[in-house]
Amino acid sequence: MAANNSLAGDDFLLRKVQFVVLQSLVMIFLFINLLLIITFLKKEYFYTTARYILFALTLLSDSFLLFMSDILLIFTHFHITIQVWACIIIFVVVLVYITVTPATLAAMTLERYVAICMPLRHGELSSTRNTMNCILIIHGISSVPCILILSTFLASASLSYYSKYQFCSVEVFMLYIWQHNLRSALYQFQFLIMSIIIVFSYIKIMKVAKAASGDDKKSSKKGLRTVALHGFQLLLCLIQLWCPLIESAFFHINFSLYEIARYLNFLLFYLAPRCLSPLIYGLRDEVFFQALKYIASFGLYKQNLIDKMN
Repeated sequence: MAANNSLAGDDFLLRKVQFVVLQSLVMIFLFINLLLIITFLKKEYFYTTARYILFALTLLSDSFLLFMSDILLIFTHFHITIQVWACIIIFVVVLVYITVTPATLAAMTLERYVAICMPLRHGELSSTRNTMNCILIIHGISSVPCILILSTFLASASLSYYSKYQFCSVEVFMLYIWQHNLRSALYQFQFLIMSIIIVFSYIKIMKVAKAASGDDKKSSKKGLRTVALHGFQLLLCLIQLWCPLIESAFFHINFSLYEIARYLNFLLFYLAPRCLSPLIYGLRDEVFFQALKYIASFGLYKQNLIDKMN
């Protein structure tokens, strides 16, 4: 009996430590994103340049999605149930923004393709106006799965179901097997199209890189690395779509295993992909990194590349 109590105590302590570590990582990530967003807003060059505008969109999307997902994780940790109608409100945001970042990655990849493979048309196609229209299209595309999933749920659920208290997860809206299949098919199709865009752009940029020389070759190779990172980021986002299926299986077996699965999935497939965006543009982009160091040092660091932005 004492041994069982000791094991239960160790398990409880381990879960508490995991929770504190994860919350600390989330806070660090959100702070870094806030710093990057402030840097973006400080220079006109950034918010009038297509790739930086799209980068800012990924920062906002990732921060918003991570914040909402973390709230759901906290609910699970403390075994908090909420009424289904409140869960719907939360998941409208989650279901839309789970696709915004991958769709934006595809748009950023196309922007790099145009910049390297069609430099004479880059200024026209990547204008601020076209970028804003692209953002509207991204949100429209991202809303399609949310609308269809919620429509099937609203058509299937009884009125009394909305007042029930449940653990808030996407499984709340999956009343039938065909709804799971529909959700999976929608997201797999979207990510297939995005993957094709990234692979197409990578091949085209690779051809230009082989034929280029000097500064053009260096720029093309950097573009290749950026597109490759976008592809890896997209892969992690795709795996994220399988997380609810894994969590659902554990939920029906053991709640403790379900909690562990949620922690691991959150860390590997929610947090990790969203750490790549700051890496790709916040650190690898020389101009942005110089501006970031200037902001982070409260103006004590003198920028060497500031003239390039004016």
